[in-house]
Amino acid sequence: MAKFGIGQAVRRVEDQRFLLGRGRYVDDISLPGQCHGVTVLSPHAHARIKRVDVSKAKAAPGVLCVLTGADAAAEKLGSFTSHLMPEDLGAPKGHRTFQPLLSTEKVRFVGDRVAFVVAETLTQARDAAELVEIEYEPLAAVVDLEAAAKEGAVKVWEDCPQGNVGFRLMFGSKEATDAAFAAARHVVKLRVENNRLSPVAMEPRVAIGDYNAAEDQYTLYTASQNPHGVRMEMSHVFHVAENQVRVVSPDVGGGFGLKGNVFPDEALVLWASRRIRRPVKWVATRSESMLTDHCGREMVYYGEIALDEHGKILALRARCLFQLGAYFVGAALAAGAFSVRFIPEAYDIQTMHIASQGLFTNTSQSGPYRGAGRPEAAYFMERLIEHAARTIGMDAAEIRRRNLIPPGKLPYATPTLWNYDSGEFQRLMERCIEVSDWKGFAARKQAAQKNGRLRGRAVSYYIEFGGIFNDRMDLRFNPDGTLTVLAGTHSHGQGHATVFAQLAHELLGVPLDSIKYVQGDTAQVAIGRGTYGARSAVVGGNALKAASEALIEKAKPMAATLLEADAADLEFKDGQFRVVGTDKAIGIIDVAKAAYAPAGPLTDRFGVGLEASGSFSPNPPSHPNGSHVCELEVDPETGEVVVDRYFVVDDLGRVLNPMIVRGQIHGGVVQGLGQALIEHQVYDPQSGQLLSGSFMDYGMPRADTMPSVNAELEEVPCKTNPLGVKGIGESGTIGAPPTVINALLDALEPLGVGHIDMPATPMRVTARALSRRIDKGRGNFLRHHDGRDVGIAARHRRHDRGVDDPQARDAMHAPCGIDHGEPIIYAPHPAGADRMERAGNIVADVLRKRIVLRGERCKIDASVRQRREDRTGERRHQVDQPGNDRALELVGSGDAIEPAQPVRELHREGDAAHGAHFLVRQDFDRPTEALHEAPQIELLAGEVELHAGVSGSARGKRDAPARHRLEQARREIGDLKAER
Repeated sequence: MAKFGIGQAVRRVEDQRFLLGRGRYVDDISLPGQCHGVTVLSPHAHARIKRVDVSKAKAAPGVLCVLTGADAAAEKLGSFTSHLMPEDLGAPKGHRTFQPLLSTEKVRFVGDRVAFVVAETLTQARDAAELVEIEYEPLAAVVDLEAAAKEGAVKVWEDCPQGNVGFRLMFGSKEATDAAFAAARHVVKLRVENNRLSPVAMEPRVAIGDYNAAEDQYTLYTASQNPHGVRMEMSHVFHVAENQVRVVSPDVGGGFGLKGNVFPDEALVLWASRRIRRPVKWVATRSESMLTDHCGREMVYYGEIALDEHGKILALRARCLFQLGAYFVGAALAAGAFSVRFIPEAYDIQTMHIASQGLFTNTSQSGPYRGAGRPEAAYFMERLIEHAARTIGMDAAEIRRRNLIPPGKLPYATPTLWNYDSGEFQRLMERCIEVSDWKGFAARKQAAQKNGRLRGRAVSYYIEFGGIFNDRMDLRFNPDGTLTVLAGTHSHGQGHATVFAQLAHELLGVPLDSIKYVQGDTAQVAIGRGTYGARSAVVGGNALKAASEALIEKAKPMAATLLEADAADLEFKDGQFRVVGTDKAIGIIDVAKAAYAPAGPLTDRFGVGLEASGSFSPNPPSHPNGSHVCELEVDPETGEVVVDRYFVVDDLGRVLNPMIVRGQIHGGVVQGLGQALIEHQVYDPQSGQLLSGSFMDYGMPRADTMPSVNAELEEVPCKTNPLGVKGIGESGTIGAPPTVINALLDALEPLGVGHIDMPATPMRVTARALSRRIDKGRGNFLRHHDGRDVGIAARHRRHDRGVDDPQARDAMHAPCGIDHGEPIIYAPHPAGADRMERAGNIVADVLRKRIVLRGERCKIDASVRQRREDRTGERRHQVDQPGNDRALELVGSGDAIEPAQPVRELHREGDAAHGAHFLVRQDFDRPTEALHEAPQIELLAGEVELHAGVSGSARGKRDAPARHRLEQARREIGDLKAER
């Protein structure tokens, strides 16, 4: 084994310049004569464009050009579409869409591009963009996936023959599945949602276009995972040859699939540069990224499994709704297909019927996000099998043992067309259970209970694939004997400069510090497919091995000539060619130097220089797999979830660099925990406006809230590639979400909570727990705060003056609060839709917001009547309260409305009375305000107070514990706002 070769934990050679701030990102580049572009985005989710007037913008100071969709049409520029359609795979024909550089007739989501303004400075471009006048005719929009799937739903594309269905996929046999279900002892059903995520790369998308008129050459600097793919797309847009386009992708600050796609912004800067003959830079703001980046994950699954009396899965049914967004472009179908094909996971299930629909909505387009379909499928299957275990009364680990594919069945062909070549699934799960100290859980749970916390655990299994498309790697010795690796892959955090150098060091015996790694420039690297889909080690690594072997074979006759021996008598080992049976030897570096001699018999015979290329195609791909165990605690008062212990045992085949591998696992787990507990991209279901458009609204995982991830690596070599590697980039993200949610449900089991959707925010955890407590008739007053969401539940038996209004009682029984910007009531009586509707109206009148009744999913509009307006401009509102002869009179001006008097008294059992004071806020104009300042309710011992978000003030007398809790809540809220 070479000192810094395969399997060694070599520190990343690229980290020094990153840590010293010497990285070179696109925004660090400033070209001579560079100017700045700003995109004008649609404020409507769905609208016709009636008129675009750019005259004022063109006349603004510093403006160099203003581009519109009409200009693009006049110049016959191309557009973007899907790389792959379902009919290419033998599935029913899908609906192909084309995304223009700039829209001309319609906009289909908030953020659709309408115009592009270029000016001398960024400030001038932004000011001029405000002067572009666009007349819209707003149209009805559809945002919700289930709503988009309904017959008669608003159509995003009028020419789509199947409503909003962009593609349909199906696997398995309906007849065989129905028969298996009919014979099953148990049938378990579950509906799960995968929450919509924004990729949120640390570096937003950015591009610089530089057109050279003298040579008719286009140079694009862009933050891309796939520069050669971008070159191809640009050649199509501008109808030029690929050798007229150069794409440079230097250091990239995070990709996660987002930067593997091409966006109109990259073509806009090239087009503008061609127009004005100067370089044009465009940098997305964070809010612009939230609006226009593609989304990931959003899906709804409806699943059923049939089991025998021993817990063996007999058959599986699934119906899936996949979010396409407004445009079917790029690699969207990849995520859609993988979200279906990986549903069986590593379980031995041969009978199934799975159907999926990709649906258009008036939201930003969908695209691959770390894992691209595999996390969605794993979450669905692991949640379903966990739910089955609880339903039939079987241990969650045991049901997996009985259903994981045993080694004797490998290679294993799934009904979804995968072929698993290797793996020891049951052994890995047992190892993960062992290293997590599974048996010690009972003592830790008891200790948590003593501290007033609930503790839960879960084990899960995942499998994915690593390696897609072929690729090429080039090795080139330089005249001084140093070696250059020219990679078709692209590193944006994966450590390729280190790992590929390790491979070359191991295979060729070249010193590690004499190896240079080159990527991301189509003028230097002839061809490449980029990095995504856990492909770099599998495809790039094996291509590099092939290049190394080709280089050795090419150098062998050169070495034989220099050694005056026959090439057949040479062997290569540890960087040297040696004549077998003698001490005659020459290093490959010396051979390379000789190959660059200015004259002589060696170069006359073999030519100048020493270089070679290698290619590899992963047919079939590798299948990384592994097990996760999570232990977490829940504060039942606040709903806060703390992941305390996390363990991963991964089978990655041959491990090239364990340190880098563990880093990939850690990062993946953190992204999975982010989805499970905090991240959620939310649109208003009526207007289609993005409600989570900044870090004020979109939660992100932080280092101080993440656990220490214990990763153990098991090497079960892959049998389908020479290196035996399996890939690692996606694995942590796939296994984490179901493991965390299943552990959370285990913790909440004493409260009777059997289901919760991601993200499991403290508000959502509390609401679920409250609804179950209310169903069981337990608890009176419960209070919750987590710094973002504050909710209530109140239960009482008597009302003012002995009046017993069941509708009002239902309203007070229902836990209320803010769920991602939308006040909610969780209905404890799902059968009484009519009663809950009236109950919702009561609370809606107080909150002045739309209420969603969870359980029946009824939508109710608030109606507060304006009674009069006095001379001071104060608005007075009166809300009638059933069962109370004193109506609430709200007095206020502007957004805030303060009460003129207490509303009522709420009574607990016994004689303890609680007075109520209210501060209610009206509707807000901006989504941020609606999310953070919406009406929220807080119950405290001693007095009940409804106050407006984080701005409400304490009123009335409280006991010391209550006052302390309120101050603690306000401190946490203040800290959160400061962080955001």
